[in-house]
Amino acid sequence: MTGPSVLGQCSWPDLDGQVITLLVPLGSVEQHGPHLPLDTDTRIAAAVADAVCSHSDADAGLMRAPDLNYGASGEHEGFAGTISIGHEALRGLLVEYGRSACRWATRVVFVNGHGGNARTLVDAVGLLRYEGRDVAWFPCAFDGADAHAGFTETSVLLHVSPLAVDTSRAMAGNREPVGALLGAMRSGGVAAVSPNGVLGDPGGATADDGARLMAEVSERLSAALSSWRVDAQGRLA
Repeated sequence: MTGPSVLGQCSWPDLDGQVITLLVPLGSVEQHGPHLPLDTDTRIAAAVADAVCSHSDADAGLMRAPDLNYGASGEHEGFAGTISIGHEALRGLLVEYGRSACRWATRVVFVNGHGGNARTLVDAVGLLRYEGRDVAWFPCAFDGADAHAGFTETSVLLHVSPLAVDTSRAMAGNREPVGALLGAMRSGGVAAVSPNGVLGDPGGATADDGARLMAEVSERLSAALSSWRVDAQGRLA
């Protein structure tokens, strides 16, 4: 494939008859504590997709789609700025997106930056695969990560979007294991367990740690694209 590797920069003849794997960054608009932007999850998913595309061979056929910025973030609606479209709307969006994109793309991979989207992805991708479309999803999951807006996400943002991080406002939130918080979160969302919206501690986060974390996830996605093994949940393993 020749020409730009970003979908929005192409014209249709650039794509017609090509073998293309379309990477679709999927994130959210939700609170990430006092110090990180509302689009943190989208920035992370986009950065992973960009890294994989930029390091791939020219003939790999990888293409990066425009971001899908909204997700299922109901657990964060106790904080200003959060916009959640919920499971049903997100499911419909992903299904129709996959159906349309697969008319010309060989494969579609939703690169997911928000854990709350996972249930919807399993459902939507499962339907698309049942319909015969070669669609999968990949989680931007970091080994040893804390839950939300803590060391992990702050480090990654310091690497990919340093100007978007207000370190002067960074502070620890609830550092209990997420499993111990699930009951209260199911009834009252994140606000019920963390007044500042942070689950973890951003203290000590560095751009170097973020670069390491990003490299690990990007390498995993590159390897998964090469092997193309899709599990029973529609996830690219």
